[in-house]
Amino acid sequence: MSGHSGESFAELPVAPKPPLRRFHQARWDEPIIFEQSRPGRRGIAVPAAGVPAVELPESVRRAEPPKLPEMAQLHVLRHYVRLSQENLGVDQAIAVGQGTCTMKYSPKVNDRFVSDPKVAELHPLQPDDTVQGVLEVYWRMERMLAEISGMHRVSLQPASGSAAIYANIAMIRAYHASRGEGRQRDQVITTMFSHPSNAACAKTAGYEVITLMPDENGYPDIEALRAAVGPRTAALMITNPEDTGIFNPRIEEFVSLVHEAGGLACYDQANANGLLGITRAADAGFDLCHFNLHKTFSTPHMCGGPAGGASCVSEALAPFLPGPVVEFDGERYHLDADRPLSVGKTRPFLGVTPNVVRAYAWVMALGAEGLREVAETAVLNNNYLMHRILQIPGASAHWGGGRLEQVRYSWQGLFEETGVHSEEIGVRAADFGVHYWTSHHPYLVPEPFTLEPTESYSQEDLDEYAAILAHVADEARRDPEYVRGAPYNQTVHKIDQTSLDDPKQWSPTWRAYTRKHLA
Repeated sequence: MSGHSGESFAELPVAPKPPLRRFHQARWDEPIIFEQSRPGRRGIAVPAAGVPAVELPESVRRAEPPKLPEMAQLHVLRHYVRLSQENLGVDQAIAVGQGTCTMKYSPKVNDRFVSDPKVAELHPLQPDDTVQGVLEVYWRMERMLAEISGMHRVSLQPASGSAAIYANIAMIRAYHASRGEGRQRDQVITTMFSHPSNAACAKTAGYEVITLMPDENGYPDIEALRAAVGPRTAALMITNPEDTGIFNPRIEEFVSLVHEAGGLACYDQANANGLLGITRAADAGFDLCHFNLHKTFSTPHMCGGPAGGASCVSEALAPFLPGPVVEFDGERYHLDADRPLSVGKTRPFLGVTPNVVRAYAWVMALGAEGLREVAETAVLNNNYLMHRILQIPGASAHWGGGRLEQVRYSWQGLFEETGVHSEEIGVRAADFGVHYWTSHHPYLVPEPFTLEPTESYSQEDLDEYAAILAHVADEARRDPEYVRGAPYNQTVHKIDQTSLDDPKQWSPTWRAYTRKHLA
């Protein structure tokens, strides 16, 4: 596709700068919900249900009731509405700045489907005969993802992309163990710009992780792969395109090298938004892959979870899929838990059913041609935005060549001129109602920022976003201290980062916070 590197936009006139809209984030100084609790308040008076009391064993009975917030319905509603007003999100912002997260529009009609009692009031322990509809949705969605990936079978049980990656590494481990090579194959190879979840899941599963660094063109170094593969190789776990937006044209050769060493090749397809209907994991020889329903297939990210993942495998690995799996005998759908080689459950029950239903509705509405149009539009939007961003003095795209659905840019030129860091540019951009993500650590791309305009955004959206960054870059040249002092129109100001590297100050729960900081 000739437009990857932006040449097709070269003759476009410089876009007129749209007027920057006035924006000010709501600020409520909202206490957390535990601080608003008052003894005796409640949201509903629960009537006696007439259910016989069950005497629980002493070992599972609480010594005292759980310390849950006690609040009236109005105050609960007010609390969460205020929190929503203190945040930027995909439904009110031009959310192209959350690069590699594929922030796209989630059709609201799909929320109607999941709020329907036929879905919302299902119980996961209902007999199969009473949930034929939702089992059919799972079965059909799995078949569609198998077609999209070229794989043989799919599990929708994982609750996130990382959970799907862990399911895949568990199947890799089980596969090698079944062949008597479980102990021997103790290394997993990944790449620096693949999603860190690949390395993290492999390490969690007990593997030694080998990370390939990029070569002078930004591709994973194939010579480093040749040196790394061997009898200890369990798998290659790789994202393509990586988080730079660069697609590896030698991916089949990478897969072949791993197969020749007896390892498996696992494709992280969380960046598949520019590939739908164009290329498939199986076509490059991969044995496994995964998708994120909350990225490529439009379902909400749900503030970090529960989202939705899909593990897709070849026929050789199908016996190891998480169980139970949905089967269809031609007349009825049922759950099959009699799978002796299965790696077991990755989460309770079937999966995140509301997001499976949303993703199913999205794919059915688009069809095969629509999915390919999604990919083509996402690539077009990305290259158009890249053309606009690279017109801003001080911005650059590290490494040459084409990009697919995202770009990891650099403000290194601007930093050398002004001393203003990328993080400071991003914070100042929040004063205009947008934001961006920098990069995973370590920063191989200096002063990075990662943008991914999906198919959801218009040309006007992209022009406005680029105009905001151009304005902030100009501010950095004229008054760098003003940019460093941002944000000015936001809920919070600078975050004190001194505690981030001190585990003694971390408080993952309210109970831990009160014990550490309020006692």
